[in-house]
Amino acid sequence: MFKEKSLIDELTDYVRKNLKKGYTKESLRWALLDQGYSRLQVNKAIKRAEMLLAAEAPVLKTKPKIEHRIIIDDKQEKQKDFRAGSKGQGFIKKLKEKFKL
Repeated sequence: MFKEKSLIDELTDYVRKNLKKGYTKESLRWALLDQGYSRLQVNKAIKRAEMLLAAEAPVLKTKPKIEHRIIIDDKQEKQKDFRAGSKGQGFIKKLKEKFKL
């Protein structure tokens, strides 16, 4: 009635749980190889676990488009002109205009 889990299924569950905990694939691979599992079994389990995790991942919604607009009022515009300078005017003339001397 109940199907027993194969060795690959058990390894897949182990890898999936530990990947969720934050362990790297390489650290899990070496840990399983050190425990005596074959390289083929370990690689197959890691691939299956990656596929299962990819299937569980939520679908990302597209991000809204953000537009930037620069709005300058008259006062800021005058200050900008004064700092940048108007063509044909000297520094002293700009100071006189600014302070109305």
